[in-house]
Amino acid sequence: MNYEDKKIVGILASNVEPSIALNVIGHLAVSIGKYSDNEIMGAPTIKDKSDISHLGISKFPFIITKVKQGKLKATIDIAKKNPNLLVADYPKDMLDTRTDDELVASINSKENDKLEYLGAIIYGDTKEVNEITGKFQLWRID
Repeated sequence: MNYEDKKIVGILASNVEPSIALNVIGHLAVSIGKYSDNEIMGAPTIKDKSDISHLGISKFPFIITKVKQGKLKATIDIAKKNPNLLVADYPKDMLDTRTDDELVASINSKENDKLEYLGAIIYGDTKEVNEITGKFQLWRID
């Protein structure tokens, strides 16, 4: 499989503070890594010249973008309709709860259209990911 065949795009709501953004992307990256196919990872470990092992990383591009919160919600909804894409989302409830049980209860109590998203990661074939995220602005600290 070629480096450019698949792509990982993190999307943050443009109003998220940098300290929160790092937390959001960190949690989402763990989720995508856990639930993605085995093809996402490069070499499991890489040994340096001193024979010290380092964990491998994704072998596909991973970029972080930003959009307005309304566009983020619409993007998540569109991406979730495509069975070829893996989508991890980060509802604001994840910041407002302490434990996984509280998080599950909070999300279970709301309709999807009432969830406020702070971020998402989409993973899949580059062409399909680009169709959804290709015009998004790269995220940066202003």
